[in-house]
Amino acid sequence: MLTSVASVAEAEIAAAGGADVIDCKDAARGALGALPSAEVAAILHAVAGRRPVSAVVELSHDPAVARAAIEETAALGVAFVKFALPATPDADALIAALAPIAQRVRLVAVLFADLGPDLDVLPRLAAAGFSGALLDTAHKGKGRLIEHFDIGALSSFVERCHALGLEAGLAGSLEAPDVPRLLVTGVDVMGFRGALCRDHDRKSALDAAAVALIRDLIPGGPARASGKGSALAANVDWSLVVGRGYLESRERTREIDHVFVRDLVIPVEIGAYDFERGRTQRVRFNVDVDVTRVSAGGDDMRNVFSYDVIMDAIKMILASGHIELVETIAERLAELVLRHERVQALTVQVEKLDVAPGAVGIRIRRERQAETAKVHNLFPGLPDAAEPER
Repeated sequence: MLTSVASVAEAEIAAAGGADVIDCKDAARGALGALPSAEVAAILHAVAGRRPVSAVVELSHDPAVARAAIEETAALGVAFVKFALPATPDADALIAALAPIAQRVRLVAVLFADLGPDLDVLPRLAAAGFSGALLDTAHKGKGRLIEHFDIGALSSFVERCHALGLEAGLAGSLEAPDVPRLLVTGVDVMGFRGALCRDHDRKSALDAAAVALIRDLIPGGPARASGKGSALAANVDWSLVVGRGYLESRERTREIDHVFVRDLVIPVEIGAYDFERGRTQRVRFNVDVDVTRVSAGGDDMRNVFSYDVIMDAIKMILASGHIELVETIAERLAELVLRHERVQALTVQVEKLDVAPGAVGIRIRRERQAETAKVHNLFPGLPDAAEPER
């Protein structure tokens, strides 16, 4: 959880609320407005090593000036530097100029989903030694990240970053309901500002309750500030796992809720025959999921396993291209949904509707097996979590 702050006071709220990374940024100056160096230094002093601190740098198109700006910010002692990579022909010259710095400063290039980013730049970032890439939106208020890149495209972005050895971040007017949907992509970090502010106005001050809500929806993270020391720790509460949050007592009840998606028809590139390639067929999905009921009540989304997670899993599978068998879709879907710890079992039915006058397909039933869970962290200082107690 990366939280953008504009002052020492906001940094304290973010740290107390359990943010993993304190990100210095001036939201009043746009998507990636830089704070003055003096303010960044004050935030670093206040945080005092309790969390990694990042800072935004506004880059010049002149490689020498850009390099000097990054050197100046890195010298303050930030954990890494973020900047918008220009979508212009001089981007390659900039990357080359920054390669020597990338050997000693963690650099994260920001690409804007709403500006038609060239993702073919990712291999060049990796070759230059960049630490990661973050997909964001440039124009706030004109669509969330997930409206510009669907869940399949976001998953592909994350997979591509990981294949290149880059860590992947997602941001861009993200809201609380987006969190469980994005967790299934395997993203390393999610960045927030507006969702954490009063009235969701990114130019307003941080709201402690909003920070707590997002924190509870993301598994893992450092210990909350409570007067118990300041070191980073793998203080993972394994009851808080994806699926619009898992605000659940460690003593599980045996009550089961049934979350379902019914009669969802999607055009799919499917079929083992040659004549089935290069075209789509209607495929109907029916999915019933048995979910452990949380003991806490109330109108709180942290208590809910969302049907969005099921539909996003379907979209992620179909985004991979042509699939030969309905059995393959059913098995992959069951595997993805069972990654959510509250899911105890599910029934998946996948039907082809254009083969016969009726429908043909498969129905499978899968149940949770004992497994080891790990949280992949963006920062080396945040250790992987151990296997949870069962």
